[in-house]
Amino acid sequence: MTCHTSQRGQQHQTVTRRGFCTASAGLASLALAACAPAASTTEASSAQASSAQESAAQDSAAQASSSQVSTTQLSSLTKVSFVLDYSPNVNHTGIYVADRQGYFGEEGIELEIVPVPADGADALIGSGGADMGVSYQDYIANNLAAQNPMPYTAIAAIVQHNTSGIMSRAEDGITSARGMQDHVYATWNLPVEQATIKQIVEADGGDFSRVEMVPYEVDDEVAGLKAHLFDTVWVYEWWAVQNAKLQNYPVNYFAFADMDPVFDYYTPVIAVNDAFAQNNPELVRGFLRAAKRGYEFAVENPAEAARLLCEAVPELDPELISTAQEFISPEYVADASTWGIIDPTRWSRFYTWLNEEQLVENPIDVDAGYTLDYLPTA
Repeated sequence: MTCHTSQRGQQHQTVTRRGFCTASAGLASLALAACAPAASTTEASSAQASSAQESAAQDSAAQASSSQVSTTQLSSLTKVSFVLDYSPNVNHTGIYVADRQGYFGEEGIELEIVPVPADGADALIGSGGADMGVSYQDYIANNLAAQNPMPYTAIAAIVQHNTSGIMSRAEDGITSARGMQDHVYATWNLPVEQATIKQIVEADGGDFSRVEMVPYEVDDEVAGLKAHLFDTVWVYEWWAVQNAKLQNYPVNYFAFADMDPVFDYYTPVIAVNDAFAQNNPELVRGFLRAAKRGYEFAVENPAEAARLLCEAVPELDPELISTAQEFISPEYVADASTWGIIDPTRWSRFYTWLNEEQLVENPIDVDAGYTLDYLPTA
């Protein structure tokens, strides 16, 4: 299993965000054995061999011709770089589907997928090192509150609702936030994170001072629970909870969005460098049209979308990706009128809470950080 670092507000670059890693655990390589026909000295066999060689030569010529056409077509496309926030996972399925199905090509785009750098996707988008990429509403809040905010903006929601929450061992009976008291919680030591935990525990009648904090230092939440490194951990339901189910490991889970509407913020989103968007507005609109088709494909065809993602990234665990995809595909659109919509009320509600709790360096404009100007409406 591999994992990369996170970048909470540009200042927490060595922690793993919500315990998420993409896993390739136990993925075996499958070799196909070719069975060669027995050699023969007859003229018929020689003729067959000659014919097979001629056919193979024709196939090679056809493939070369096809490659030349493809190269010619690519030369007329405009390259757009898109940086991921993590190793490839089902948050990114629509992007990979759109690429493999040719949707970006139809919009005149040659997609370049960029792995997340050490200092995070936001820094690369904001600096112009990548044209677009994946971010989160809370990361954007930290940027807006900085003395010198980087110029990038959210332009579409990848998932409509916050699908994260608290997971614990079923045997401990922690079924609500109050149950976190007198238990160990794995923390990244981030102000917004701990303020969130404090609010949900106290709102549920618990005592936050009785929640024991330990540093989050694992790559696999299920393994951490099994080893009793902690009792509760913040996870994404579509990943960690599905991973526990695949391992037949009983867990309890409750979602933040169910506890307080303020925590139903947008995570993750597609963001764009402001200068790139201003100079290439139609290209950005074309990108979102293609991405929208990719995510809509995944909504309608989760199994095929998972297959296309694994085809593009062979090191992924097909069983876990398939299970995660089945869970998350409906969440791409959920109750929104169309994919990508950002609700102004939900966006501003979370930023208002950050301001009121003084969790950002400087007060932020609660309506800032996103635009729907590039999002296709139909």
